[in-house]
Amino acid sequence: MKCSEKDSADSKESDLARKKLNCRISCRAPAPSWTLPPAQRCPGTARGRRSMDSRAWARAGAAERGRSRRGTPGRRTRKDWSCSLIVASLVGAFGSSFLYGYNLSVVNAPAQYIKSFYNESWERRHGHPIDPDTLTLLWSVTVSIFAIGGLVGTLMVKLIGKVLGRKYTLLVNNGFAISAALLMACSLQAGVFEMLIMGRFIMGVDGGIALSALPMYLNEISPKEIRGSLGQVTAIFICIGVFTGQVLGLPELLGKESTWPYLFGVIAVPAFVQLVSLPFLPESPRYLLFEKHDQAGAEKAFQTFLGKEDVSREVEEVLTESRVQRNIQLVSVLELLRSPLVRWQVFTVVATMACYQLCGLNAIWFYTNSIFGKAGISPEKIPYITLSTGGIETLAAIFSGLVIERLGRRPLLMGGFGLMALFFGILTITLTLQDHAPWIPYLSIVSILAIIASFCSGPGGIPFILTGEFFQQSQRPAAFIIAGTVNWLSNFAVGLLFPFIQKSLGTYCFLVFAAICLTGAAYFYFVLPETKNRTQAEISQAFAKRNKAYPPENTDSAASDTKVTRRPEPDPASTLDNYVKNGVV
Repeated sequence: MKCSEKDSADSKESDLARKKLNCRISCRAPAPSWTLPPAQRCPGTARGRRSMDSRAWARAGAAERGRSRRGTPGRRTRKDWSCSLIVASLVGAFGSSFLYGYNLSVVNAPAQYIKSFYNESWERRHGHPIDPDTLTLLWSVTVSIFAIGGLVGTLMVKLIGKVLGRKYTLLVNNGFAISAALLMACSLQAGVFEMLIMGRFIMGVDGGIALSALPMYLNEISPKEIRGSLGQVTAIFICIGVFTGQVLGLPELLGKESTWPYLFGVIAVPAFVQLVSLPFLPESPRYLLFEKHDQAGAEKAFQTFLGKEDVSREVEEVLTESRVQRNIQLVSVLELLRSPLVRWQVFTVVATMACYQLCGLNAIWFYTNSIFGKAGISPEKIPYITLSTGGIETLAAIFSGLVIERLGRRPLLMGGFGLMALFFGILTITLTLQDHAPWIPYLSIVSILAIIASFCSGPGGIPFILTGEFFQQSQRPAAFIIAGTVNWLSNFAVGLLFPFIQKSLGTYCFLVFAAICLTGAAYFYFVLPETKNRTQAEISQAFAKRNKAYPPENTDSAASDTKVTRRPEPDPASTLDNYVKNGVV
C-alpha cells in the first residue's frame, strides 16, 4: 500500500514537472498570440511572465498605437498639428484678429495729436477754433464708430460667407483693411479729419467680418482634439495686436506729432501678408462638402490640413452630417432664435458675449494711468509701464491656449470670471484707501494686472470657440451673427455708459463689474456643459434635457460613429490587440 502510494506520488510529481516544462516551452516559443489571454499565467515560471508581459504586450501595444490614427481622445498629438494647419491659423489670425486688437489700442497714444489736427482743420475751414464740446463729440465718434462698423460687418458676414466661403471672405476682407489704412494714413496730409473717422468705421467693418469668419474657418479645419487650442489663436493675436499698438505708440517710434498717421498706415502690412499667403491654403473642407458638394476638393483639403493621405473617416463624418441635413438650407437668425433644439445654446452664446464685453476690462484702461501716477511713477514713464498690461495679456492668452485641451472650456470660463470678481473687489478697496498708505497704490497695480490675466486666461477667447462648437453647419453663420451683434452692441454700450457710471459711483463702479462677473460664473456653473473633445451632436445631447427637445438620433456624430467606427469581426489574431486597447495591461 505504501509502495503504490509512493508510485502514485512519483507519478504526480512527474506529471507536474512535465506540465511545467511544456508551459515553459510554450511561453518561450513564438506561439500565436491568441492562445494566451492575459488572465492565464504559466505556473512557476516568472521568466515566462516577464517575457509575455514586457515583450509580447509591448509589441502588441506598439502595433495598436501605430494603427491608431488619432491617438488617445482628448490628448494632443504631433500628427494633429500639421504644418498647413499651423500656417492657416497664424496667417488667418495675423490678418484678422491681430488687426482688431491693434485698432483697440492704437488710438490711445496719438489722442492729443489727433485732437490738435481736428482743431486745426476746423479753424482752417471756419476761421475760428473748434468748440470744446464739439471736439469731445468728434473724438467720441472717432473712438466709438469702430464698434458701429463692427456691427455692420457682423451683419454682412452671412451673405458674403455663403457666396465666397470662409477663406475668400477673409481675403476680400483685406480690401476693407487696406482701404481704411490708406484713408487714415493720408488724412493729415489731406487736412480732412473725416477721412480718419471714415477709416475707423471701415476698420470696424473689417473687425466685424474677421471675428465671425476667422473662428468659423479655424473651427471647421481643425480636428476636435485640438479645436480649443487652435481656436485660442484668435484671442492670442488680439492680445498681440493690443501690445503691438502700445509699442508702436511710444514716442521713440511712431507716437509723435509728425509720425502718428503711420500708426494707421501699418494696418496695411498684416492685411497684405494675408492677401498673398492665404490663397495657397485650401478652403474649409466642411464648406466644400456641405455647400459646394465638392467631395474631391474636401478630401484634398482634409489631406492638406491633417497631413495624412487616409482621410476617409473625416470625410465620412461630414458626409453623414450632410445626409442628415440634406434638405436643410442655411438657417436664418430668426429661425435659429425660434428653434427649441438650440434655445439654451443661443442663451449661452448671448451670455458669454455679453460678459465678454461687460466684465469691465475696458474700464480698467480708464484708470490705469491715474493709478500708475498715484504709485509715484512719473508721467513720462507711464507709457512704458503700461506695456506690462499688454505683455500680461499676451502671456495669459498663450497660457490658455496651452491648457484649454487639458482643463476644458468650462473651468477656464468660471475660474476667469470668478477671479475677476475677486480682484475687482480688491481694486475697489485699494482705490478707496489709496491715500492712507504709500504702498496701497502698488496693490492697485497688482490687482489691475491680475484682472487682465484672469480675463485673458479664459473669458478672452473661449466665447468665440463655443459659438463654433454649439451649432451645426447650417446654423453656424446665423449663430455668429447673433454673437457678433451682442459683442459689438455691448462694446458700444460700455463706451457710452461707463463715463456716467464712473461719474456717479466713482471708484465703486468696479463693484458693478464684479457683480456681472459673478453672475456669469454662476450661469456657466449651472448651464454650460463641457465641450472639450466632443462633437456637435454630443454637445446637443448635453443641452437636450434643458431644452426639453431632443435632437434626432442619427445626427452628425452619432451616425458617423455607427458607420465610421464599425469594424469587421476580429479574427483570433486580434484578440491580444484588443486586450491592449481595452487597457488590461
